Amino acid sequence: MATTAATNTPPLIDATKALEQEHVLQSYGRYNLMLERGKGCYVYDPENNRYLDFITGIGVNALGHSHPRLVKVMRDQMGKLIHCSNLYYQHYQGPLAARLAEISGLDRVFFANSGTESVELALKIAKAYGRKQSPDKYEIIALHNSFGGRTLGAVSITGQAKYREPYEPLIPGVKFIDANDVAALEAAVSEKTCAIFFEPILGEGGIVEISRDFARKARELADNFDALLVFDEIQCGLGRAGSYFAFQLWNRPTEEDPEPVDIHPDVLTAAKPLAGGLPLGVVICNEKAAAMITPGTHGSTFGGGPLATRAALEFLDVMDELLPMIKEHGAYFTRRLGELAMKHDLVVAPRGKGLMIGLELKQPGAWVVPAAQAKGLLLNCTAGNIVRFLPPYIIERRHIDQAIAILDDVFTAGPPPK
Repeated sequence: MATTAATNTPPLIDATKALEQEHVLQSYGRYNLMLERGKGCYVYDPENNRYLDFITGIGVNALGHSHPRLVKVMRDQMGKLIHCSNLYYQHYQGPLAARLAEISGLDRVFFANSGTESVELALKIAKAYGRKQSPDKYEIIALHNSFGGRTLGAVSITGQAKYREPYEPLIPGVKFIDANDVAALEAAVSEKTCAIFFEPILGEGGIVEISRDFARKARELADNFDALLVFDEIQCGLGRAGSYFAFQLWNRPTEEDPEPVDIHPDVLTAAKPLAGGLPLGVVICNEKAAAMITPGTHGSTFGGGPLATRAALEFLDVMDELLPMIKEHGAYFTRRLGELAMKHDLVVAPRGKGLMIGLELKQPGAWVVPAAQAKGLLLNCTAGNIVRFLPPYIIERRHIDQAIAILDDVFTAGPPPK
């Protein structure tokens, strides 16, 4: 069983916490756990307690920890060239951009350091596209309960007031509508709209899938009003949903809608797992959107360095091999979570795609996080009552069964007394 604050708080954690509380900006509500190393699907604390990692740095460590192929290329590249200014060419940006264009069906790529920076560029592209047509074409349609990021632009399109209000006034002209409300979408879009911006699967908003009908209408309206359609796949992209990008799932025939469709974005943002744990975000766009960025209008000191881009190429090669297993293991995990819903009254149902799964509870679920951690399972809670799982792509059924057994114990015990 893992060490918890209730039983034994190691002195090292106490000393670290005291030092951080004195000198680190207090922007995080950390769990009472210190991590020292990781291997495969597990991480370890300084006392060598083992934890099954089903949150993976909020989706970053998608290949688990210390993946041998990633470690090999990172070590090799660190001995050659870690950083190279974007004033010069280097070996890996071109091949990585070509690969991302191929798997997305888009044309051009900009390399940033994070998802938030990618969102910022997407906003600049959208604003420039609208302004090219008219100074009045500046409105952006976004979704309630969405999460764009922490910078002023990204937080402006985040559909959660708690993140926006402390920093208002933010950028003007953002309209928020409910996810999957097609009528509200039609009413919101006008000649003033420069972009429609949403996550195909809302992450921080509670693992909410955007419907094919909503996405299809968004594409239609963007075309009719000459606006850009922007998909934020920072959390749901790059294999997480069981395809290269989550939007591609809409284009697959279903029993309910067997007709072929072609729902595609003008701009796509991605980040989290791309460089295997190193900071790297991307904006991928078509030529129409790419034309808004010309030399000198945008840049990044660290974005797309040789270490991160080489690691990203290796990540994509490994991910290619894992895609079929992501779908298979995601289906198995969802089925096992459904069994918990049938067994425990406080559990409603699982939802999500691939290995991006939420488990809805009938009550606030924050208590589940420390209870599971005490038994050796790491996860988190989002949107108040959604237990969120972002396990590594390398999981096997035995890892899923281990997680289910822990959750079964946690739900059987129930929340601690108030």
